[in-house]
Amino acid sequence: MTPADLSLTVLRAVRRAVDEDALRAPVPARVRVERTRPGGSGDYACAVALQLAGPAALPALEVARILRERVAAEPGVGRVEITGPGFLSFTLDVPAAGDRAVLDAVREQGLAYGHGDALREEILQFHHAREVRAAVTAHAVRRLVVAQGARVRVSCEEASDPDWARLGVTVDAHGTPPEPLTGIRPVPAGLTAGELLERLGPDAARWGLLRAAGHDRAALGPELLVQGEANPLFRVRYAQARARALTRGAALLGFATGHTPYAGPVPNGESHAEPVPNSESHAETAPGTGRAQHTPGAGHAPHAPHTPYGEGPLPYDGAARPLLDLIADHPGVLLAAARHRAPDRVARQLEAVAHAFFDFHDSCPPLPAGDEKPSAAHRARLALAEAAGTVLAGGLSLLGIRAPEHL
Repeated sequence: MTPADLSLTVLRAVRRAVDEDALRAPVPARVRVERTRPGGSGDYACAVALQLAGPAALPALEVARILRERVAAEPGVGRVEITGPGFLSFTLDVPAAGDRAVLDAVREQGLAYGHGDALREEILQFHHAREVRAAVTAHAVRRLVVAQGARVRVSCEEASDPDWARLGVTVDAHGTPPEPLTGIRPVPAGLTAGELLERLGPDAARWGLLRAAGHDRAALGPELLVQGEANPLFRVRYAQARARALTRGAALLGFATGHTPYAGPVPNGESHAEPVPNSESHAETAPGTGRAQHTPGAGHAPHAPHTPYGEGPLPYDGAARPLLDLIADHPGVLLAAARHRAPDRVARQLEAVAHAFFDFHDSCPPLPAGDEKPSAAHRARLALAEAAGTVLAGGLSLLGIRAPEHL
C-alpha cells in the first residue's frame, strides 16, 4: 500500500462512516497522510479526525475511534492507533508489500510516476512580469499543475524576451489582463535570459532559477557548473546517469528487472529524458566525486531474466529504507509543489533522492563484483536503483531540465 493508497483508504472510511450515519460531517475532498515523524508510532499519520471534529460536533478522539475501526479492517493495514488529541497512526500489515507496490507503480508509470488528477477540476490562469525568473517559474508551475490534471493558461505583462525560448519558456498571451489573475512573482534574478544562458547554459540556469523558494534570491553563480558533489544539480544528474549505467551493466551480465526504465509521458508531450539504449556500459569516475563506477566484468554466462524481486522480504539492508521512503513520498511532493506553486520543492526532493541513492548504491551494490553471479538480491537492488533513476529523470523533466544518459 502506497501513501496515496492509504490516503484513499482513509477517505473511503470517512465516506462510509458518513453513509452509515456514524459521523455527521462533510466528506473532505482529500485526506492528507504523512510519514510519521521521528519518535512517533506507526508508518504514517493523519489528522483527519481533528479536521472533522468541529463539523461533526464530536470530540476529535471520538471521531478517531469511529474511523479507526473502519480503516483497521482494510487489507494492507496492520494496526491503527490513536495518539495525542486525535491523530491516527497507521502501521502497514507487511512493509515489504508496500515497498513492492511502490516499485511496481514506478515500473508501470515511468516518468509519469507521481502524476495524477487531483487538480482536474481546476482551470488556472497565471500571469507574470517580463522577467526571466518569473517566466521560468511560471513555466515550471504550469508543468507541475498540468501533471496533476489542471488546465492552464499563462500570460506575461509584455512581449516575451526572445531568449526565453532557449530556456524552454512558452507564453500564451501578452498584456495586462482585464481581470486579476494568479500572479507568479518570485524575487527577480537581476540578470537577463541572454546573460544567464551565456554564463550557465539552459539547464544550470533553470536549476538556479527554480532551486530557491520564490521569496528567496536565486543563486546563479559559477558553482552551478561545478562537476562535483558540491553542486546539487550535478549530484542529481549524476545519480540519474549512474542508474542508467547500472541498467546497461546488468544487461551485459545477462540479467534485468524486466522493464524499460525512464519510459512514460510527461506534461505537454515535452520530454527531456532520452530513452535508455541496450548498448555497452561506460565505466566512469565522476569528476570531483571520488565515486568509482563499477565496470561489469566479462566471462559471465547469461542469466535468464527474472522478476525484479521474488517472494518474501526484499533483500536490502537499512540503507535502502530512506530511498524507498523518498520514492514512496514522491507523488505527495509533486502534488504539494503543484498546489503551492513551488517548483523548489521538487528540486529539494530530487537532491534528497540523489543523496539516498548514493548511500544505498554504496551499501548495496546492484551489480555483482568480480566472479560473483547475479542473484535475486542484485535484481531487487537494480529494481530500486532504476526506480530512483526514473524518479530523478521525471523530476528533472518537470523542471524542464535534461536528464543526460552520460555525465
